[in-house]
Amino acid sequence: MYDTTAIEEAMNDVAACRYGGIEIGLEKVRANGATSIRNWLDEYGLDLYLVMSEWVTDEAAVDRITSDIEMAAETGAEGFGILPPQRHWYDDDTVAQWLGTIADATASAGMTPLVHHHGATAVEQPSEIQRYLDSSDDLQLLFDTAHYFPYGEHYPDGDVTDGIERFADDIGYVHLKDIAPASTFSENRDALTEGNFHLDNILNYFRSFTDLGEGVIDFSAVESSLRSHGYDGHYTIEVEDQTEQPLVHAKQNIDHWRTVTE
Repeated sequence: MYDTTAIEEAMNDVAACRYGGIEIGLEKVRANGATSIRNWLDEYGLDLYLVMSEWVTDEAAVDRITSDIEMAAETGAEGFGILPPQRHWYDDDTVAQWLGTIADATASAGMTPLVHHHGATAVEQPSEIQRYLDSSDDLQLLFDTAHYFPYGEHYPDGDVTDGIERFADDIGYVHLKDIAPASTFSENRDALTEGNFHLDNILNYFRSFTDLGEGVIDFSAVESSLRSHGYDGHYTIEVEDQTEQPLVHAKQNIDHWRTVTE
C-alpha cells in the first residue's frame, strides 16, 4: 500500500495502530538506505521483523539479492524473506540451489532466512514446502495463512492448522491474511498450479485475499495451534487488495486479531 517514497508515513501509520513492528521489501531498503530505515524505526518505536526479497526470477536476481543482504542486515531486521520463482520456470534442483545460496548469505549476515510458500510459485504445495526446507540446513518457513489455505487438507474449510502441525518445527515467521474465495477459486487455483497464468486465474486467485474476519480462515484456531506448538515468533498482518484508507484497514485488522486471540 506504500511505495518506496512513503516508508516513514507507513511506519507512522503502523505505530498509530499500536503494532509492535513492521516488515518492508528489499526494494524499499535499497531506495531509502539502511540508516534512514533504522532512524525511522527508532523514531516510531518499531521493530523490523523482516525484509522481504525481490522475486527470485533468475540467476541475476539471486546475485542482486545476495549482494544486498548485508545492507538489509544493517537495518536491524531479524529475518529475511525469500520469494521463490514462478511455478514451472525452473527444475527443482535449480530452485533448491538458489534458495540455499540466499539462505547461506542470510545466515552469514546474522538474519534468519525464511522461504515464503506462495501460490503459483515453485513452493506452493505442502510437499514442495517440505522438499525445499529439507534442502537447506538454515532455511525456515514463513507460514502464510491465506497461501496455505488452498492446498491444505481441510480445504475449502478455513482450518489451516494441519499446515501448522506439519511444519511446526520449521515455522520462523507468520503472515496473517484472510481469504474469501471467488466462485471459481478452485478452478483458478488448479490452473495456476498447472502453470496456466491466464489473467483471469491470477486475478480471481489473488483478489480473493481480504481483511481478517472478512473471509473463511479461523484465526482463533491459528493462534491456538501455533501457541500449542511452542511458536513465540512474530506475526505480520498483510493488508492486501485495499488501496484506499490504509490506516483504517490496518486498525481494523489488528483489532480483529486482538479480539480473537486475547
